[in-house]
Amino acid sequence: TLTWCLIREELGSVDAGFTIGLGTNGLAYTPVALAGTEEQKRLCASMITNGGFGSYCLTEPDGGSDAAHARTTAVKKSDGWVINGRKCFITNGPLSNFYIVFAATDKSLGAKGMTAFIVERNRDGVSIGKHEDKMGIRASETSDVVFEDVFVPDDHMLGKEGDGFKLAMATLNRTRPGGSATAVGIMQHCINLCVKYAKERVVFGKPIAKQQAIRFMIADMEIKTQAARQMVYHAARLVDAGMADPVVGACTKCFCGDSAFEIAGNAVQIFGGYGYSREYPVEKLLRDAKIYQIFEGTNQIQRVTISANLLK
Repeated sequence: TLTWCLIREELGSVDAGFTIGLGTNGLAYTPVALAGTEEQKRLCASMITNGGFGSYCLTEPDGGSDAAHARTTAVKKSDGWVINGRKCFITNGPLSNFYIVFAATDKSLGAKGMTAFIVERNRDGVSIGKHEDKMGIRASETSDVVFEDVFVPDDHMLGKEGDGFKLAMATLNRTRPGGSATAVGIMQHCINLCVKYAKERVVFGKPIAKQQAIRFMIADMEIKTQAARQMVYHAARLVDAGMADPVVGACTKCFCGDSAFEIAGNAVQIFGGYGYSREYPVEKLLRDAKIYQIFEGTNQIQRVTISANLLK
């Protein structure tokens, strides 16, 4: 996980959307690694290592943060399951060879009635819905994925019936450091651009790097980037040690997401009017940074998780 975070930070410093496309393969494969049989692991891993993609299908149009109450259903048949529903905001949706689908197998049980399934793209009834025209991370494909009477055999159930929500949360607890590392890459890119620009941009007869207001803004950007990077490394090391702490993961995700958006906003400010122009790169970094306060659980939901774990 730590190695993956180092890679994602470097890639993220160039283009977050590209990095998310790769990172989602890890998000899709993690539940398989946690709960899959050897046959299931081989099935999904072979698709990725042969150049394919996977998607993690949890979010629905009527429930992003309320993931426990899925409307997508899986109904038991004699030799398998029939899945019906729609998932939205699915990264790699149009590209993926397989989907990890979280569906309700017993709606009366709420979170305890959710089960995970492996669904290949080429199964009858699987289709791609709306393609999202996103504000940022535009190099990443995002779409709805629709399941209409999709049959999967029993050996495509991932883990035990009713364990889907626990598996979904266990997965996110392990993958949050990677996403946060990409946000750190955005922060570092902002700093690099601002340092260069501040030395070159001359106002009142001297570079703006001579102005204390600009120097202090850059210093604060560096402070938060250093802190965010260390939080990512700490969270990653815990995962590697078998201790995927939900509070550490949520704190890391919140801090990195909030800091990335703040730092990108300050980068636009330092560039001034040019920062607001698409001729310069910082407006893109601001658009890319915003998603890190939203996906894989909004930062408001992360605060719910943090406080609930501390107070229970």
